[in-house]
Amino acid sequence: MSVLRWLERHFEELITCTCLVIISAAVISQVAARYIFDVALHWTEETAAIAMVWAVYMGASLCVRERFHIRIMIAVQSLPTKYGTWVVFIADFFWAAFCLFMIRVSWDYLYIFWRFTETSPSLGINQFYPQTVLIIGYTMMLLRLIQTYVLWVRDGREGLPGELDETGDLDDTELHV
Repeated sequence: MSVLRWLERHFEELITCTCLVIISAAVISQVAARYIFDVALHWTEETAAIAMVWAVYMGASLCVRERFHIRIMIAVQSLPTKYGTWVVFIADFFWAAFCLFMIRVSWDYLYIFWRFTETSPSLGINQFYPQTVLIIGYTMMLLRLIQTYVLWVRDGREGLPGELDETGDLDDTELHV
């Protein structure tokens, strides 16, 4: 059970950090191959690009979980809590609707890759697999957004949904690691 809790807390971080290591290894390999061995590696650019896209989508999901997306919270926090909650709820509703829309569009996009197989030029892999990040990323964002509200309701609806504790004190959700 502790492995599942760890994954729930660090899944996006694990994928994002792994992708950043892959990007670094690919770029360093390409630089070393070109300048030391005078050889061009064809797989490095494509590998780094795929890893970058995965890192971006998993990082976006991480930002949803940690509530790090760009917001003007000073204006929302200056409102009475009742109105601030509604402003945050409406913004999150539009974000969830956007995620649902993008999941639907991504599904159609992936269906084309499934029906009409296309392989990547350097790696020779089916493009369907790296492109699944669209559905995975938007689904993770939507699930993390829902998780924010489940935790907010469970904690008695205090403050704004997903509001971070600015004092630096650890709360119960961070102690289960």
